[in-house]
Amino acid sequence: MSDNQSWNSSGSDEDVETSDSGVGQPVVGIAELGGIISKWTNYIHGWQDRWVVLKNNTLSYYKSQDEREFGCRGSLCLSKAVITPHEFDECRLDVSVNDSVWYLRATDPEHRHQWINSIELHRSLREGRIDSGVIQRTSLVPPAAVCLMAESGYGSEPSLRRHGSMLSLTSATSGYSATSTSSFKGHSLREKLAEMETFRDILCRQVDTLQKYFDGCSDAVSKDELQRDKVVEDDEDDFPNTRSDGEFIHNNNGSKEKLFRSLSPKGINGIDFKGEAITFKATTAGILSTLSHCIDLMVKREDSWQKRLDKETEKRRRIEEGYHSALSELKKKSHFGGPDYEEGPNSLINEDEFFDAVEAALDRQDKMEEQSHTEKSRIQRSSPVPPGDVYSTIGSHRFADKVEEMVQNHMTYSLQDMGGDANWQLVVEEGEMKVYRREVEENGIVLDPLKATHSVKGVTGHELCHYFWDTNVRNDWETTIENFNVVEMLSDNAVIVYQTHKRVWPASQRDVLYLSAMRKILANNENDPDTWLVCNFSVDHDNAQPTNRCVRAKINIAMICQTLVSPPEGDREISRDNLTCKITYVANVNPGGWAPASVLRAVAKREYPKFLKRFTSYVQEKTAGKPILF
Repeated sequence: MSDNQSWNSSGSDEDVETSDSGVGQPVVGIAELGGIISKWTNYIHGWQDRWVVLKNNTLSYYKSQDEREFGCRGSLCLSKAVITPHEFDECRLDVSVNDSVWYLRATDPEHRHQWINSIELHRSLREGRIDSGVIQRTSLVPPAAVCLMAESGYGSEPSLRRHGSMLSLTSATSGYSATSTSSFKGHSLREKLAEMETFRDILCRQVDTLQKYFDGCSDAVSKDELQRDKVVEDDEDDFPNTRSDGEFIHNNNGSKEKLFRSLSPKGINGIDFKGEAITFKATTAGILSTLSHCIDLMVKREDSWQKRLDKETEKRRRIEEGYHSALSELKKKSHFGGPDYEEGPNSLINEDEFFDAVEAALDRQDKMEEQSHTEKSRIQRSSPVPPGDVYSTIGSHRFADKVEEMVQNHMTYSLQDMGGDANWQLVVEEGEMKVYRREVEENGIVLDPLKATHSVKGVTGHELCHYFWDTNVRNDWETTIENFNVVEMLSDNAVIVYQTHKRVWPASQRDVLYLSAMRKILANNENDPDTWLVCNFSVDHDNAQPTNRCVRAKINIAMICQTLVSPPEGDREISRDNLTCKITYVANVNPGGWAPASVLRAVAKREYPKFLKRFTSYVQEKTAGKPILF
């Protein structure tokens, strides 16, 4: 293992004995390997360092080495574990047992290689497939790790006898037989089956007896033919006819013939052939009768078995339907169980599943926001408004020229009418609100410019831009932000802001670093409406460098607000009923990452109108009953 592997052992110096050669050889005691490796926890916390221990053919993990006394957080038995190096990530390995999977990530490819080899060697020694002496001659793991595994005694015969288990074929057969027999409720059928066993044993013995009888008959016939041959030879040699021994006589043809003794009533070897034949016939008749009885009983039970089969078939059908339904619901959920299903170049999740997961996560965020909206509305924050001339100056900070360039570009191009441009598509229209989109992709990344127009009653452009720019009230109306802080205050009307957005799994978390400037646009003539603008565009800053935790998005956003005042009746003063604010919101966002284009467009179509309605409603609530801020 590498140095950062931090292998640890649980043992003492007393556990090592000295061999005949004088070299210290581990014998017993140390049986543990431990080290730090990153483990995938969940889609919120991602990869976390954990203390992983390899002991007794079990892989366990703890939150840290210091918290081992509180017990392990999980363990896997290595006997049936499958260790799979990841196809694309050179630092990752997956350890799976059935449906349980651990996603582990080493510090580098060599670190992963050492972990895999150590686990495999540990398991091999534990199962006795490799001798520890062979392992000591390899260089796959450091000598310390080899000693630790060797001392554990894995692979020895006593260890296998102690921990192993064997399934007895006899007991398995007995269990099957008992199960099969117990399924018949009628005792008569079981008794008849027992009778069949008895008849079978009797029949086998009778077959053996008859076989012996037939073998004896065959031997007797062979001997008879041999004696006949001898009698013919004696006749040809003119031996005298004699009956002194009673073995030869003359037949009617004058030839000699062997005189055989007649068989005894018991037959050959004392076997009563007739009796055995009668018994054999009776046994076979009993077997046939018992078989007939068994068939009758099983025919009677056929209806019951058919009903049971139909019931089990219906039960299986319902279980399969439940399984497919649960599988379908699982695909709709936002958690798929591992890092392979989050946003990335090799993600296993398809576009439809990605969209379903994102939509489900956004729905949950909306519900949480509805619950917290009441609490936010109770909070009264003071938001002092600087003098109007502060927003009319260009400023003298280092980004002043860039801000002026952005302001002029937005005033020139953002207020142009969409009607004559066929590239802009109207994607949302809700009352006074219209949202347009122009589809643009670069290197597979969606860069769709978006433009929205809206009209709001009872507020001025100064008020809308003030609440949109003021960082003190940003969290009151912006629901997608997780963390937010001002990196640098450039002037009274320009700040550099860093914010991280809430993660919408399986998409990666995004952050953005941008300069936010608020300006009052000076009118060229008295008929021009009072116009205010807030522009947000990405910049770089030494105090907010990109990290591996988030994908850095690039933005160029502007909100242009024009106040229209309808003349009041008579001598009345201007009230909020006479105010209408025309809003033009433009956004050019490069989200980065690998999110599917269709998902990004669907989310933008859903979220931008919600944002405009949420923000304008917030400003109307905050300004109701207050003096008008022109």
